[in-house]
Amino acid sequence: MSYRFMRVLVMFDLPILTSEQKREYREFRRFLIKSGFLMLQESVYCKLVLNKTTADTVLSNIEKNKPPEGIVQVLVITEKQFSNMKLIVGNLKKDIIDTDERIVII
Repeated sequence: MSYRFMRVLVMFDLPILTSEQKREYREFRRFLIKSGFLMLQESVYCKLVLNKTTADTVLSNIEKNKPPEGIVQVLVITEKQFSNMKLIVGNLKKDIIDTDERIVII
């Protein structure tokens, strides 16, 4: 068996208008976490798998546990493609004053 590490990316957009939809959202999220997925962003989860066969098994488990409403998208990429991901960060807000310049000693 050949080991070619791959990543399974799960992106989902689920409705949360009713209490039942919220429950289904929480259950799907818990399923992903228990299955070994890590959150990359809100509603974007990632899991490392050994090869394409394992990725197909993970995909079938996701299909079995998907919520009845909403969109769930799955992308399987190689570890090399995943490692080429670029992280682009915007400007940091500095609204929080974290210095001691405003301390008043009585």
